[in-house]
Amino acid sequence: MRGLYASLFLLFAVSAHAVAQEVDSIPFNIRDMDLKLKKSPLPSLRGNIIFKPVEINPVVISSKVNYWRTTTSIGLNINQASFSNNWTGGGVNSLAVGGLVNYKAEYVKEDYSYISELNLQYGKIKNKDQLQKKSQDRIFWDNKVALQLSRTWYFYGALTFESQFDNGFSYDTDPLGNERATLISKFMSPGYLTESVGLEYKPVKYFSTRIGLGTAKQTFVLDNDELVAAALRRDSTVLTDNYGVPAGDTFKNEAAFQLTANLDKDIMSNVNLKLRYNLFMPYNEINYTSHRLDVTVTAKVNRLINVSVTGVGLYDKNVTSKIQGSQVLAMGFAFVFPR
Repeated sequence: MRGLYASLFLLFAVSAHAVAQEVDSIPFNIRDMDLKLKKSPLPSLRGNIIFKPVEINPVVISSKVNYWRTTTSIGLNINQASFSNNWTGGGVNSLAVGGLVNYKAEYVKEDYSYISELNLQYGKIKNKDQLQKKSQDRIFWDNKVALQLSRTWYFYGALTFESQFDNGFSYDTDPLGNERATLISKFMSPGYLTESVGLEYKPVKYFSTRIGLGTAKQTFVLDNDELVAAALRRDSTVLTDNYGVPAGDTFKNEAAFQLTANLDKDIMSNVNLKLRYNLFMPYNEINYTSHRLDVTVTAKVNRLINVSVTGVGLYDKNVTSKIQGSQVLAMGFAFVFPR
C-alpha cells in the first residue's frame, strides 16, 4: 500500500513539472503591442557639454616642526608671625620672604638633544631685634648636549655654573652681647664653573646618570683678600685659603672624575619628587672628594598654591670637615608657563 502511495506522489510531481515547462515556454509576440514605459525620474541632459578649465589655488600649510620645549615656574613664599607685648606663650615677631625661578629649555631632534636648566633661589628672614639673615641664595645653571648611542646610552658634554646673589655672613656676639656679622661669602666668592665630558645612562625618561670621565672644575674667589681680612678682624684668625683657593689667589683649577644622578618623577597625584646627587673626585686629591645631595618634594594644592620641602646635604673638605645641611619648608604661590 505504501508503495502505491509513493508511486502516485512521484507521478503527480512529474506531471506538475511538465505543465510548468509548457506554460513557461509559450511564445509571446510583443512587436505589434503599444507598450509605454514610465518616465524616468532622473533628469536628462540635452545639448552639448562644455568643459572649462578651473584654476585651483593650493593652500600652503606650514610644515615647520618645533623641536623646542620650554617650561618656566615662578614661586613666591611668605611667612609672618607677630605677638603682642603681653603674650605669655613666648615668641618673636618675624617676617620671611622667599622667591624662586625655574626655567628649563629642551631641544630634541633625532639622536641629538640639548637641555638647559636654570634655578634661581633667594630668601630673607628678619626677626625682631636681630639682624636680617638669608634663608636661601643660589644661582645654578646647567647645560648639556648629548648624542644618542643606543637605546639607553648617550655621549654628552656639559657646562655648569654655580654661585650666589648676595653677601653671606656668619653670626655671633661680641663681648658686650651684641649680635655681629662676619663676611664669609659673596657673588663669585665662591663661584664654580664645571666642564664635563663622558657617558650618560638614561633607562627611563625621569632618571639619568652622568659619568664624567673627563671633568674640569674652576673655583673662583674673586674677593679672597676681603674675606681673609674679615676673618682677621673678627678673631685674629689667619686664613690660608677660602673654599680651596689659597689666600692671595682668586682662582683654582682641578681635573676630576664626576658622577651626577638626576631623578624627576611624579610619585603620586599632584606630588613631585626631584633629586640630584653630585660626586666630584679630584684626580690629584682623592681624599678631597665632595658630595652634594639636593632633594625637593612639591605638593600642588591647586593651580596657584603649592607646598614644598627642600633639603640639601653637602660634604666638602675645602669648606669644612663636617657635613653641612639645610632644610626649608614653604607654602606659597606658584605660576607655571605654559600651563
